[in-house]
Amino acid sequence: MRIPKGTTMHFFSEATPRDGVIEHQFMLGDIPGVLWRPTHPSAPVPLILLGHPGGLQRMYPRLAARARQAVSNGFAAATIELPGSGDRPTLTIAEQARADLRRTLQTGEPVNDDIVDRLILPIVEAAVPEWQRTLDALLSLPDIAARVAYSGGIISIGVRLALVEPRIVAAGLFAGSYIPRVILEDARRVTIPLHVLLQWDDEGNDRQMALDLFDAFGSKDKSLTANMGGHAGVPPHAEQAAGAFFVRHLT
Repeated sequence: MRIPKGTTMHFFSEATPRDGVIEHQFMLGDIPGVLWRPTHPSAPVPLILLGHPGGLQRMYPRLAARARQAVSNGFAAATIELPGSGDRPTLTIAEQARADLRRTLQTGEPVNDDIVDRLILPIVEAAVPEWQRTLDALLSLPDIAARVAYSGGIISIGVRLALVEPRIVAAGLFAGSYIPRVILEDARRVTIPLHVLLQWDDEGNDRQMALDLFDAFGSKDKSLTANMGGHAGVPPHAEQAAGAFFVRHLT
């Protein structure tokens, strides 16, 4: 792929096209990422940013499956490694909060706001500008259209991006992580169409917090799909519903 002059995104591998999909691994500075796109688009295609909880290599099979669904619907899809995950430098504050969270859960005590803030906000504040830089670079490619959605978690990253990034026109958010109170306040100002996926028995996460977040969103077009089961038990029909949501709002 030819890289437009002036970007800092460098593609270093290109997989053989398979089932109408080309996969590119890239580096944006020191941030690794992956782009999936249709093999022969007839026109620039909308883009879905694939969020995840970190560990790009570990998450790759699930991300690739989601990306292929996006491409089958006529979109490109891209993801990047989260700050503090994979081979990226550790976020010390978040790591200490994660240790505090494990101790709190082991003792059966409630998880307080301080732990949630230290666990989530450093990642949000580092990740959102990186996603925006990634978006700048991807939208400079000739076959990517300036119509963008966000899909996945960490849900607080998706909320903040939906608030501050005007190029994102819809978001499909995966509930299942702790939510700082400042993100609840952000949600009240989010007005783009939203589709929220909630696993009802998601272990280690606060279901009521996810419901409170959904209630807080200022969007008039918002839907919640809740399924029985744990974090990794998302049924296929839920993914199909999310795909239909993006088709509706990106095309």
